[in-house]
Amino acid sequence: MKYLMLLSVLLPILSGAALPLWRFKVRRSREAYVLTCVCATSLLVLTLLLKRPEGSMRLFPLTSTLDITLRLDGLSGVFSGLVAFLWPLSSLYALEYIKHEGGDDRFFAFYTMTYGVTLGIAMSGNLLTLYLFYELLTLVTLPLVMHTRDKRSVRAGMKYLGFSIGGAACAFVGMMVLYHLGDTSLSFVYGGFVSDNASERTLILTAYLLCFFGFGVKAAVFPFHSWLPSARVAPTPVTALLHAVAVVKAGAFAIMRVTFYCFGTAMLRGTWAQDIAMGFAVFTILFGSAMALREQHLKRRLAYSTVSNLSYIVFGVTLMTPAGLTGALSHMVFHGVMKITLFFCAGAIMYMTHREFVPELTGLGRYMPVTFAAFTLGSAALVGVPLLPGFLSKWRLATAALEAGGVLPLLGVAALLISAILTAAYLFTPVVNAFFPPAGEGSHGLEQARDPNLYMKLPLFILMASMLALGVGSKGLLSLLSRVAAGQL
Repeated sequence: MKYLMLLSVLLPILSGAALPLWRFKVRRSREAYVLTCVCATSLLVLTLLLKRPEGSMRLFPLTSTLDITLRLDGLSGVFSGLVAFLWPLSSLYALEYIKHEGGDDRFFAFYTMTYGVTLGIAMSGNLLTLYLFYELLTLVTLPLVMHTRDKRSVRAGMKYLGFSIGGAACAFVGMMVLYHLGDTSLSFVYGGFVSDNASERTLILTAYLLCFFGFGVKAAVFPFHSWLPSARVAPTPVTALLHAVAVVKAGAFAIMRVTFYCFGTAMLRGTWAQDIAMGFAVFTILFGSAMALREQHLKRRLAYSTVSNLSYIVFGVTLMTPAGLTGALSHMVFHGVMKITLFFCAGAIMYMTHREFVPELTGLGRYMPVTFAAFTLGSAALVGVPLLPGFLSKWRLATAALEAGGVLPLLGVAALLISAILTAAYLFTPVVNAFFPPAGEGSHGLEQARDPNLYMKLPLFILMASMLALGVGSKGLLSLLSRVAAGQL
């Protein structure tokens, strides 16, 4: 079973790299190739999750103590499962969307490779392996951000690259301190592997913040967030994965790893390092929501919403309790489903009507009922309406913060409440305008508007059903996440 971990990582990477060599002349052949590779990978991940292999798989040594290693523990399973569920839906959606963008072979080559690299991050057995895949993620997603090759996409790509390199440099320094003061194998151990040495405490806490902000670049923690709204110029299937699954969740996942599995919360809790990390998370929650409210471009509005919601996850992690990590994991999973739905809707609107700004959506609801039904449900879930998944994860985050006590956790609860109000304002405004336009408005120029074809609608139907199922039937999942957060899996 251990070899299935390696196969699940290599299959999409090698399949994506080989795609341009086939030189498909028939679009249907390329579509079949991409979907077969992606679905086969997801089936491999499902097999691993159902029968999780014990121990690590050593791929090759780098030093006498450091190896490139794969391992599937509870935390890996959560991230891998989320990725494996959403990637086939996103690939199906992309098959139709990318038709008007061009460069299909190049796009799907990097798009498919990104799947394998993301699984490599999820299944890394130590910090060095995670770091190497994390760097590779930047390289394989950069061509996707710059896919259209116009000035805006090149600028966005260069900003993304610059922020990512800077963050990686900070994380690398923190990793070297861990190597010097902790376990030289850098293997993930729940509770951490760094000894609490009073004479080295300042250095250890500084190293933690370097890792936090270094990996926090991809998690869009303020002030390292601006690359994310800029990346909205990429094709919607790319932004959907950037904002819902691959890049941003990889950043949040890495912060979970270094906090709970490298440094350990016993040493970090109650320190100035925890206060700084939590303070930035709380501020980013409010900042992202406020910026989303003032933004009129729909994809940029959703991008700033992602900035805010990622720090919901980071806030849960910085509480440094099992309850906080449970809330963070639940929001990581639920936000992935909710946000990819919203981006798919935004992409469908742009694809069918070429409209990008919120005021231009007036009256579209009656012409694109499936798209706006999905957008409405996703918006209600993200706001935190009861019986939908966003409510469950926000409730767990808030209760974990109240249990933790202290000024910053209470400020975090206040930030969650304020952010929910702002989220309702910036998401329900376009919904109301789309379904209930002012008298005399909303019909001019919309006669040809309609929902997209099945390639783009089917993922929306599946995601809507998933949100409803998660809202009313996630007791087992939340129990599983609690066990992962307690280090029992």
